[in-house]
Amino acid sequence: MTSYKSLKNLISTCAVTAALSVPAIQSAQAGDDFMLAHAYPTDHIFHLASTSFTEQLAKQGSGMEVDYHPGGDLGDWASIFEQSMDGVVPMSMTFAASEFDPRLDLSWLGYVVDNWDDARKVYGPNGKMTDVYNNIMADLDLVVLGTIPTGFGSVAIRKGVDRVPTNFPEDTKGIQMRVPPVPIGIERFNNWGFTAVPMPFSELYTGLQLGTVDGRAFGPSVEIWQMRDVLSAYILTQDYFEHAFWVVNKSWLEDLPADERKKLLAAADVTLNKVWDEAQAIDEGFLKRVRDEGINVVELTPEQMDKAKAILYKNEWPFMEKIVGPEIMTMMRDIAGIN
Repeated sequence: MTSYKSLKNLISTCAVTAALSVPAIQSAQAGDDFMLAHAYPTDHIFHLASTSFTEQLAKQGSGMEVDYHPGGDLGDWASIFEQSMDGVVPMSMTFAASEFDPRLDLSWLGYVVDNWDDARKVYGPNGKMTDVYNNIMADLDLVVLGTIPTGFGSVAIRKGVDRVPTNFPEDTKGIQMRVPPVPIGIERFNNWGFTAVPMPFSELYTGLQLGTVDGRAFGPSVEIWQMRDVLSAYILTQDYFEHAFWVVNKSWLEDLPADERKKLLAAADVTLNKVWDEAQAIDEGFLKRVRDEGINVVELTPEQMDKAKAILYKNEWPFMEKIVGPEIMTMMRDIAGIN
């Protein structure tokens, strides 16, 4: 990490560090207690993972206690990611923020897997991507304990918009589609013919409510359920498998006493397997609730899906190769079976 970026991290987290008491910071450094934070509500799978980990840590006989902060009270997911880089929040569940390393956009890559069994082999506990992610995260002073699955992300349209795009790019012209403020999000939806509108997650609901955007991309079923009162349609593009990173500050982890570090990692391992065992049922349960709410859930035909995939393989994957290099992308093509 450059000195400039370290300084930027320090400045951007001043507001949070000032709000925290000095004893709490010292305690986290000493390993007696530590903060675990994420930006999502308690019906999100992050909460299940967080509470399960807390229980498992106690069962391991750890002397550490978890100071748990759900719901974004320490900032949105990008801010929390940065705070974990800086060691202010030693542990977090968050998505990849490519402003800190563009290679992290690899986690958003489209159509790597298209079913849960393959998703677990690739992204699950001890999956094929663990070492790749840790090689990247080490440069940010982070360790990936594992990934938290939230399901396949798709496209939703807000109430008041009478278009339901299923043919890309024929149906998409003029539709203002919110994407996360990451380059690959903009690339994907511009390639599909939408007008991509980068927008922080914290502004998304209001943007849909006010009509600033016509729809939202990268939406797993749990988030569609959470925003159900402003959405009318959910198109199952399933264009990527959404998985968040469960990260811990590398320096903080290495400074823990060896026995405490061992207990923390054991608790994390048990938690990850539990979460992956339950994640598919949770995802499918939220999709049923979305349907029951009256939102129009639309499945693409095999022909429509094949066309959507082909556009991304032709355009998005070479775009990503320029960022991460041919070695990683060769591996990704092997995983996706598109060589």
